[in-house]
Amino acid sequence: MRQIEIIGIGTGNPEHLTVQAINAMNRADVIFIPTKGAEKDGLAGIRREICGRYLTAGNTAIVEFAVPKRLTAGQTYLQSVGEWHAALADVYVSLIETLPQPGVGAFLVWGDPGLYDSTIRILDRARSLKSVDFDFTVIPGITSIQALTASHRIPLNLLGKPVEITTGRRLAASGNQADSTVVMLDGELAFSKIDDSEAEIFWGAYLGTPDEITHAGRLSDVASDIVRSRAEARARHGWIMDIYLLRKGHDFDDL
Repeated sequence: MRQIEIIGIGTGNPEHLTVQAINAMNRADVIFIPTKGAEKDGLAGIRREICGRYLTAGNTAIVEFAVPKRLTAGQTYLQSVGEWHAALADVYVSLIETLPQPGVGAFLVWGDPGLYDSTIRILDRARSLKSVDFDFTVIPGITSIQALTASHRIPLNLLGKPVEITTGRRLAASGNQADSTVVMLDGELAFSKIDDSEAEIFWGAYLGTPDEITHAGRLSDVASDIVRSRAEARARHGWIMDIYLLRKGHDFDDL
């Protein structure tokens, strides 16, 4: 049976890879690298750099594949994502069919495969098509949440209090409710529309890399600086991956 390794590679710093991840890479016959056009070639470039640094087996092939675009016109978010996942499942099947039998392929996943990434879901869908027989293993990676708190030198949670992890779309719909809210995938800049005099924000982009940018402070004071920095960075690099923590309150507030 063919085997797929889904390998978490951290947030862009090649030193984020674990020993487990490096060993998994070197077990692979083929590593599949997604490409998303010239604008986002930096994402593929980091994966290529990771392969160049850590592949020592000498016989691992690198295969790049184009990621289908997600169509949004006239559809709800879930409808468009569902169709996109179906298209990706077909692509994954065609890639896995190229593996030797038995053979090992690997997908290098940004951050951790279990946190706001759909590679596991798509491979489950690909298996359900029953056109190619394979199994997969998940190798955890350093998440953007860990990289964010490390860069700001803060704990994730207030003492004894929960943390919410959500998206910019959900934040815009429900507002800032939790004591500590991690917000991912916020292309809408929902934080800039939050009217909360108590909220602090800890924001970061390209975390753990030489291009890292961070801002922190009271949300009302620094939101415009973040919007400006984000726009400038995206124009410069052609892509951006950012994350932030919204917090209100302090440790021991309940005493």
